[in-house]
Amino acid sequence: MKKLILIAVAFLALQATAQQQKKGDRSHRERGEKMMNLSAEEMSTLQTKKMTLHLDLNESQQKKIYKINLENAKVRKAYIEKRKAAKENGATEKPSKEERLEMTNKTLDHKIATKRKMKDILNEEQYAKWEKSQAKRYQSGKSKMKKNAKKK
Repeated sequence: MKKLILIAVAFLALQATAQQQKKGDRSHRERGEKMMNLSAEEMSTLQTKKMTLHLDLNESQQKKIYKINLENAKVRKAYIEKRKAAKENGATEKPSKEERLEMTNKTLDHKIATKRKMKDILNEEQYAKWEKSQAKRYQSGKSKMKKNAKKK
């Protein structure tokens, strides 16, 4: 009888833990959705302020980086709106091999251009710190993609 009660308690504890993990995933998703509800100007302002804190930017650097962040936010917003419209129309076909290649090249060209701009704006120490944070973001994004692929 004691073993049965112990097993039941262990099972309930396991269920509670699993539910808490699901809530954590949902809150992360909700935070992302809230960010997408912001305008491009608001998103770039927040991102610039975060970078100012992280990299200790001066006023002129903040203004230049704000312009870059605003440009990137506008591109991201346009892409998201395009995807939403396609999804609502039911045209969510996978892109062809050529289209994927073109999109990848376009993305990489944009990243290279952004990296060059950041190198011109930031000093060596700030640039090294920024690159390190970019690599960390890339790795965490990669691990999230693997995690999501395993779920499906």
